[in-house]
Amino acid sequence: MGVFDFVKEAGAKIGIGDSKAEKEEQAAAEAAAEAARREKAVAATKERVAEQKKRMKMRAAEEAREERAEKLEESKRSARLEAYVNKLDIEIKDLDIRFDDGTATITGEAATQEMKERCILAVGNCHGVGTVNESITVAAPSAESRLHVVEAGDTLWAIATEYLGNGNRYPEVFEANTPMLSDPDLIFPGQVLRIPAT
Repeated sequence: MGVFDFVKEAGAKIGIGDSKAEKEEQAAAEAAAEAARREKAVAATKERVAEQKKRMKMRAAEEAREERAEKLEESKRSARLEAYVNKLDIEIKDLDIRFDDGTATITGEAATQEMKERCILAVGNCHGVGTVNESITVAAPSAESRLHVVEAGDTLWAIATEYLGNGNRYPEVFEANTPMLSDPDLIFPGQVLRIPAT
């Protein structure tokens, strides 16, 4: 018995070894498959990117629509606040009210400090208004009134007693807050009232 050497690439092809040509064919097939896989991956990536861009455009369009709708609603609320102040016969020259996210900004010119304060309180006591920024000038300046935030259980009688020293003076508190108040018994917690000077 002995050891014999053979040419590996020669001989009958019975499936136990690949010829050089077969290896080249196999390598070419693998390269083609890899190229096809890469091409497919690139196409899938391009499709995902295109879909993401489409979703981003749709999201941007939706956000723009929502912003326009919000601005329109705030514009309507501004107009309603102005109409409300005018309905109360609070005279503010060049009255302009801008409403944005719970904040009302008021500009104009009031004849008296009382008119300025009535305007601020009328707007501030409206549902949805959390803050009032005002730039109202006063033609005839005078001392500012004190303000009272109504708490549960408050009455105009108790408020007059606290600030004016006599509950019988509650009509003065009521009058200082007309036309916002229509009934001395209808005040509510959180409402801000003017207290007339003593």
